[in-house]
Amino acid sequence: MVGLKRRKRINIQDLDLQETVVNINRISKVVKGGKRFKFSSIVVVGDMKGYVGVGYGKGPEIADAIKKASENARKNVTNICVIDGTIPHEVMGKCSASKVLMKPASKGTGIIATSKIRAILEYAGIRDILTKSLGSNTAINLVYATLDGLLNLKNPDWISKRRGIKKEKIDKVKGKK
Repeated sequence: MVGLKRRKRINIQDLDLQETVVNINRISKVVKGGKRFKFSSIVVVGDMKGYVGVGYGKGPEIADAIKKASENARKNVTNICVIDGTIPHEVMGKCSASKVLMKPASKGTGIIATSKIRAILEYAGIRDILTKSLGSNTAINLVYATLDGLLNLKNPDWISKRRGIKKEKIDKVKGKK
């Protein structure tokens, strides 16, 4: 899977996952007898509490493509660091020629993003964030670039433990009291 790092497998039976179809694309192949059509789809699943997964599926019918993408998304559910409905720090995600810049936002800002990026952020449980998509705006690349950025987020507890400093000092630098 493009853009995903090796992570600990999560038991999805414990989660209340919801899913949405982000994109459906028709692919045509020209053969001797005419055109053959296939469909591809992108599905995002999440529990809106920090767990999110993205899946991509292809099939001869739309329903088959969505089913495959949904199964793929459920296999790839991962945990995202969400603090007070936003992300802990600014991060850039990249996939192919697409880049997505994500910045934490104050409470009440909402999700400022395109529809493809918005879906993955909503299902991850993020309520306030500022985003900017740079480069290519292909749906699959935008979704995977967003997921890459979310996977690169660092938890303040992890940072304080790794650097050997107190968490309060990290919060003070960020402007929190």
